[in-house]
Amino acid sequence: MKKRIHLVALLLLFINGLFGQNFIQAYADIANQVSQSNITNALTDFENLGVKRRGTQELEDTYNWLRNKYLSFGYTAAQLEEDTFANGSYTCKNLIVTKVGSVYPDTYVIICGHYDSLNGVGTNDNGSGVATILEVARLLQNVETEYSIKFINFSGEEDGLLGSQHYVNNVVNGTTPKLDIKLVFNIDQVGGVAGETNNTITCERDTSSPTSNNAASNTVTNELMTCVTLYSPLNTNLAHAYSSDYIPFENNEEVITGFYETNETTHGHSATDLLVNMDPVYNYNVAKAATGAMLHFAVAYTTLSDNLFNKVNLVRFFPNPVKQYLTIDLGTSPEENYTLQLYDLQGKVVFSEAVIGNKQLTTINVSALSKGMYLATLISEKDVVKKKIVLE
Repeated sequence: MKKRIHLVALLLLFINGLFGQNFIQAYADIANQVSQSNITNALTDFENLGVKRRGTQELEDTYNWLRNKYLSFGYTAAQLEEDTFANGSYTCKNLIVTKVGSVYPDTYVIICGHYDSLNGVGTNDNGSGVATILEVARLLQNVETEYSIKFINFSGEEDGLLGSQHYVNNVVNGTTPKLDIKLVFNIDQVGGVAGETNNTITCERDTSSPTSNNAASNTVTNELMTCVTLYSPLNTNLAHAYSSDYIPFENNEEVITGFYETNETTHGHSATDLLVNMDPVYNYNVAKAATGAMLHFAVAYTTLSDNLFNKVNLVRFFPNPVKQYLTIDLGTSPEENYTLQLYDLQGKVVFSEAVIGNKQLTTINVSALSKGMYLATLISEKDVVKKKIVLE
């Protein structure tokens, strides 16, 4: 029987290699940079910040701690957004960090989890998710991806998903056009149980109404399960989505998936939800799986082909940094008309202008824009060239 199981496993791996996701060494190299000390230190810091309830200084201190963590990773203040909402008589905050993609800058992969707690400091629920998201953000900060990424830390989850519902109502649906979301990857309570064998992560899919997004959720959740096996030592368990911050997105017909611990703690929502009752090595392995998954979902670059390298480097934007006039050198023998679009660090188009292709050099006045970093995108019928520029 053991030999038969082994042969079936090999056959499944062979089929997956032909028709599914392949192992990418560069993704594994990044996932293997997840740090156990970073995970344990983040859990310790989170625990020491206290009970994170609405209206408390502890919740505000945790928000500021999160901001400072992202800034320490190299994200700029312009990439951080504060989304405030009323929670009873109190004001609570969501923190959104945006990393702009180079091919689809206005389409987002969201990785999210809540940072508020109930009846205790919430080291597992959901300091474990916070620690995971922070480590993914650290490792992807300098990795170029095709799709934009939003790292979101929600508040108000323990009061009925208030923070994520506010974000969906006022940001996702309040943007014109509506925010284009590729998928939402929610991470909630992934710290494991001390003293148990924590070797399996539960991967969650949409199985409820509306049903229009269920098939796509099933697809990305199966991709998530494959990433777990490719980039971590964990096994996977397939389950349905439950009451966490992806639900408002699910009800908005977005595509969702998620992580949840398979050995479920008995210390949830209590004063004993502490690091001593968790398995930080399991949390470390979850972070490796989440890192590999985000590299896959956002389509991270591993190498540039010679053709792409040559195409990108034939086009120049100068001076860079620029103060008032940006000059575009279209390279050798330009024959096409182009559109220049500038995206800010939130992935929003803030400038658009036609560029005539029969001129090698075109100069454009960008002095009306605010100082900062932008993604310059030059689009024609045949090519898309993207480079970062700085206005000062």
